[in-house]
Amino acid sequence: MGIFTRFRDIISSNINAMLDKAEDPEKMIKLMIREMEDTLVELKASCASVIAESKKMQRRLDEIDARKSLWGDRVNLAVDKGRDDLAREALMEKKRFSQMAEVMEANLTQQTLLVTQYRDDIAQLEDKLGKAREKQHVLVQRAIHAQRAKQTQEDIRRMDNYEAIAKFEDMESRIDRMEAEAQLVNPVSGGRLEDAFHKLHVDDEIEKELSAIKAQKKSKPSDSEPADK
Repeated sequence: MGIFTRFRDIISSNINAMLDKAEDPEKMIKLMIREMEDTLVELKASCASVIAESKKMQRRLDEIDARKSLWGDRVNLAVDKGRDDLAREALMEKKRFSQMAEVMEANLTQQTLLVTQYRDDIAQLEDKLGKAREKQHVLVQRAIHAQRAKQTQEDIRRMDNYEAIAKFEDMESRIDRMEAEAQLVNPVSGGRLEDAFHKLHVDDEIEKELSAIKAQKKSKPSDSEPADK
């Protein structure tokens, strides 16, 4: 992928949309920032190279202009000396350097435009990179929270399905059976123990009632005894 293709992709990228598709948002953000940093380094290096080439082209243009000016002076000298033959040759050389200067100026203009474009791109990418770094922590936390919320909802849905409920009810039935088996281990435990104490209480009441009846009979005169005269 070329440097400008990567740059355009980064500038036009929607961070939120990319995060939605990312399995590891934190890793995705770090990779995006790293990509921006690498692209920025390449942009600056390319811009510096174009600037250096422009300076070289400007020096070459200055040399060509100097040569063109020199041949212009020689044209005038030859004319002053009546050497039309030399004047013609000098004009040809001047024209040749003029054409070279035109080509060099056109190339230098293109280089200047390219440097301007590089600087604009660098400024845009630096701005985007700065914002990404500022938002990195917030975006990571939002992504982590969203993932946890999603996982929680998935867990709830799994617990709500029929299979999970059936397993829960099966476990409840097993616990009921275990409790019933525990009660059968000790015959006097639980309800039987309550029955034993209830029987003792009833027997005590019966004995008291029987004793009361006997006492009443003893205190009551018998029908065979004569009455007092």
